[in-house]
Amino acid sequence: MRVVLAEDLFLLRDGLVRLLEAHDFEIAAAVESGPELTRALAESEPDVAVVDVRLPPTHTDEGLQCALEARRRRPGLPVLVLSQHVEQLYARELLADGSGAVGYLLKDRVLDAEQFVDAVRRVAGGGTAMDPQVIQQLLAREPGDDRPLARLTPREREVLEQMAQGRSNAAIAGKLVVTERAVAKHTANIFAKLGLEVSEDDNRRVLAVLAHLDRGR
Repeated sequence: MRVVLAEDLFLLRDGLVRLLEAHDFEIAAAVESGPELTRALAESEPDVAVVDVRLPPTHTDEGLQCALEARRRRPGLPVLVLSQHVEQLYARELLADGSGAVGYLLKDRVLDAEQFVDAVRRVAGGGTAMDPQVIQQLLAREPGDDRPLARLTPREREVLEQMAQGRSNAAIAGKLVVTERAVAKHTANIFAKLGLEVSEDDNRRVLAVLAHLDRGR
């Protein structure tokens, strides 16, 4: 699996290269600036791009914008964005086309090699990997007993949080130490209470949930 990596800090970039190579990824390019990223994405045709939001020369959101432009030229290009802080605007921009194959993680997640590599593989496979802190902020932004989220039970909220991160029923069952049948029941209840169409496709249901949470802002 070919990866284009963009990170301006040398030590972190070198560490990510070593980590990904240790898990059988091929590094097609490892760059440190927006212009280099644009060229690498155009020339390398990677299976997935792992991109720091802030890159030279602007140090704003250049990495994200370069990746989104590459996605417009090549629809569905898998992109996993890394950010120092939770910025819901970045998540919304990534999810805007509703096609998936996107992820947004805080850089702290890189310290958990298994979690990070799982996110890269999930995004490369067309799935969605959203940082738990992004999901928690979205969940926290729908106050009031008259809102749909207020009707969820504590267990349903736990399942919703895991679902929004991109986990399958089997993975949620393992995480919460319950049966898959119980997760399926909770999932059906969640979709009914949120007024969403039930889908068996993991990525479609993630996108549906995230779209609903974003509307709740």
